[in-house]
Amino acid sequence: MAKFMLKGNYLGAGVTGLRLEGGSSRQAAIQRLVASVGGEVESVYYAFGDTDVYVIADLPDNAAAAALTLSVNATGAVTATTIVLLTPEEMDAAANLEPQYRAPGG
Repeated sequence: MAKFMLKGNYLGAGVTGLRLEGGSSRQAAIQRLVASVGGEVESVYYAFGDTDVYVIADLPDNAAAAALTLSVNATGAVTATTIVLLTPEEMDAAANLEPQYRAPGG
């Protein structure tokens, strides 16, 4: 499975729901959501700043990650973005590749 970071921001009704249900209840909902596409939640953290909630999850593939983001954003209560995470070994493999690229005008 691949590792992803999901970042979420609560809007209007989402903020109200979070206040009523609490963080633990929303964590359980996030775990059910991720499990519904064959994934597993590693961690959930609420934060100050530009992002309200961070989720680290193992997901089967990019399609599963996209499905989560689409489902969450469709509610209008939360905006979510997905970031693909790489292991150090994956970064090593990327550093060893030699892509061929010509800059525009070059």
